[in-house]
Amino acid sequence: MPMSPRDYTWLFTPGSTFAFESGITGVIHVAGGGELDLPTGRVVASDPFVYLGSGDIEPFTVSVPPGRYRVEAAVATIVRPDEPPADKPHLRVAAARLVIRDEPTVSWELALRPDQDLAELKDDEFFGYGVDAGTGCFYDAAAEEAFPEVQEDEGPLWDAFEDSGWSVGPHLVTSPSTGHNLVTFISGWGDGFYPTWIGRSASGEVTCFLTDFFVAPDPS
Repeated sequence: MPMSPRDYTWLFTPGSTFAFESGITGVIHVAGGGELDLPTGRVVASDPFVYLGSGDIEPFTVSVPPGRYRVEAAVATIVRPDEPPADKPHLRVAAARLVIRDEPTVSWELALRPDQDLAELKDDEFFGYGVDAGTGCFYDAAAEEAFPEVQEDEGPLWDAFEDSGWSVGPHLVTSPSTGHNLVTFISGWGDGFYPTWIGRSASGEVTCFLTDFFVAPDPS
């Protein structure tokens, strides 16, 4: 069986805490990322510094009605027992979600791209996107070519991180030439491979797209 989803309601509940056997602890707060424009309703999640504008990442097979939708991140404040209190808190994005409907999520499914088949997955495997620049994002398929400067290590996407001192985000970034936007954030502990889940309501409607960066363990 493919990897099962976790308790993401807990992960997006402010004040949720977790701990590792090493003594490292974390507490969650939810950070807003503004509203993402989805003019086509076709959602893409990827590492923008690697894939945005490359044409290598297709939208998910599940689309939503065009509109503007809230993005938020579950951000963990990390405390290590062997380190003195720091002037600047150690923050990590545990997960990020694109909220489509403010209704309870009762089921989860892996977000798939057109060339992906759940039947190909072995036990605890999952589809997701690779991160090689330490970041993730959500954007509409129409914005694929909206940030060409990113390939030259410049432009508004770079500015969003550099101007904030490379804070974890989320950051709402708008293309000055096209008006398209995206929401980007630091990807958990950094580079890796991460799944995006689709939440559904009791009536089967899409409630959110959620990328898990595997920062927080399951609650005990």
